[in-house]
Amino acid sequence: MQRTAAGSPPALTDPGLPAAPELAERFAQAWDAPPQPVGGDTAVRTAACGYWERRGHATEPDRVLLAPGPAPLLLALLAAVGGDLVVASPAAAWYSAQAHVLGRRVHLVATPAECGGVPDPVALLETVRRARDGGAQPRLLVVSVADDPTGTVAPPELLHEVCEAAAGAGMLVVSDETYRDALHDPHTVLLSPAESFPGHTVVLADLAGGLLPPAWPAAVARFPADDPAGGLLGPVRDVLDAQRGVPAAPVARAAALALAEPAALRERAAAAVRLHAAVAAAVHRVVIRLGALCLPPQAGFQLYPDFGPLRPALAGHGVTGPDALAERLPGAVAGPRFGDDPSALRIRITTSVLYGGTPAEREAALHAAEPLRVPHVAEALAALGTAFCELTAA
Repeated sequence: MQRTAAGSPPALTDPGLPAAPELAERFAQAWDAPPQPVGGDTAVRTAACGYWERRGHATEPDRVLLAPGPAPLLLALLAAVGGDLVVASPAAAWYSAQAHVLGRRVHLVATPAECGGVPDPVALLETVRRARDGGAQPRLLVVSVADDPTGTVAPPELLHEVCEAAAGAGMLVVSDETYRDALHDPHTVLLSPAESFPGHTVVLADLAGGLLPPAWPAAVARFPADDPAGGLLGPVRDVLDAQRGVPAAPVARAAALALAEPAALRERAAAAVRLHAAVAAAVHRVVIRLGALCLPPQAGFQLYPDFGPLRPALAGHGVTGPDALAERLPGAVAGPRFGDDPSALRIRITTSVLYGGTPAEREAALHAAEPLRVPHVAEALAALGTAFCELTAA
């Protein structure tokens, strides 16, 4: 277990922070670079090894694959494993989409009360039992240790219990660790399934979740040396090859630099986490003050409020479902997009839309010592609070 201090597709509402100058320069320099091989060249895979080794997960370059975003990797994993996908509800929208492309079933399992990103372990076993009794083949469980859409971090004991249940049921685990470095409190303990169940876990990280701008799609996967998960590397590479799932050369070169984490990029990442934490906490205070339910955000730039207690007031303003609620609020996506109950008044709020409407404004928010005092950020938060109040006024 290690202490770390620091998705759905960014197009869902994330404007992203501007690219770091160092990354933009590396991208421009590689404009005419040779095409990347399937899985990424040695430089980017070696950089990924360093990234994981600094987080306590030693690995070798030949156990790493680079792809143009996380979706091709998950699709290739599903194709290689066979069988169905199991995810928590709610979960990042792109998980289920890959199973649907392959004609596979998706088995949704409710999350526990204390966090999102992982299924309730008892409900997981019951879902798997019922699915197999009905002739289905659930074989791959995706967990999100620092979660999009809920912005929560799974407690280590709970995550261990979930992965133990999955391994006991003969399933493999994909650990989405995109936001593992975006923890709002550096004392939060984050457990990766690769620490306790290495032979059953493939680790996946979407670099556009923080290391690269959202417009530069790239993701890396780490495969263990041991089976059963270790044996998936070759088949996954073959599926990527069949898809021509290769990142653009400039993106791959920028990814190698980002994964190497030079000092300037580490400082910028710390500033981004400070901004995410401040704004997410401010939005959380607003929704709680109104009477909504919401777990405190712990990572990334999302939170997932439940406006169920405010249903009568919302109905008085013509809002009777999550889609109507999301349409009235900036940075919001309705819960059903993440596999949630369509009758529930739950939405994901992406707080990064409050950082500014232009790259210059977002850059100013990023470098502010006190982000909530930046005028355009304060104005955006005030406007969001006004929108909430207008929707819930009796």
